[in-house]
Amino acid sequence: MANKEKILIIDEELDFVEACQRTFEAKRYQVMTTSSRSLAQEMMKAEPDIIVLGTLAPAGQAFTMHQWLKQHPRYRDIPLMVIDARYQERSVRGWRKFEGMQLESEDYVSKPIEPVELVPRIQSLLERATRKIKVLVVDDHTMVRNGICAVLALQKDVELVGEAADGKDALEKVLRLVPNVALMDIVMPVMSGLEATKEISKECPQTKVLILTQYDEEENMVVAKKAGAYGFIPKKAASSDLITGIRTVDAGKYFPASFAEVSKN
Repeated sequence: MANKEKILIIDEELDFVEACQRTFEAKRYQVMTTSSRSLAQEMMKAEPDIIVLGTLAPAGQAFTMHQWLKQHPRYRDIPLMVIDARYQERSVRGWRKFEGMQLESEDYVSKPIEPVELVPRIQSLLERATRKIKVLVVDDHTMVRNGICAVLALQKDVELVGEAADGKDALEKVLRLVPNVALMDIVMPVMSGLEATKEISKECPQTKVLILTQYDEEENMVVAKKAGAYGFIPKKAASSDLITGIRTVDAGKYFPASFAEVSKN
């Protein structure tokens, strides 16, 4: 591995930390460790790929570190695995109930746990963090496409794989590029977005179509749903909903949630 992925372990149980370090390094990860919250904050400058936040005493230290990470604009999106204390030790070095209610992490386990059991979970988190959603932008207006592409370029988890100016062009590019999501206008020359959506859902169902249109009447939502679209966003709401919509339909869910209830009759 040319660039080893970096794991930062923050935990005061020396035996557990050493066992984790040996296990993770055997899997060719680069491992950094500390038992100090203040030192952990300093070590974040090395920009680890994943953080394993274990047990710290007194109780509340791990939660304070968690809060600092989640409020930091540079570090809040780094995958976080929380390892809580053994049940009988939580009042001393674990997460208290009110803290757990505010927990934001990609994974949560509690001790006792063997380091080897953590490896597949870490691999899964890293794969999820580095995966990019491939998006095709379809609109017959160049300025609209440029604006959408500029927004997509700012997202770490999104990759623009192509643009299309009409439904026929979109269908051809979907079959060739197999994007995860196709952002589709409705009214376009040659082939409409609804016709293209119908063909895409039939020929390439792994590509989820998200309709992005200025025609936001209820009947257009019904027709889009019938054609096989997974989401529907009016262009006037695009700035706030676009990225959330892409991530939601990529996960195989309807966006907005109410779109699932749109009549199929």
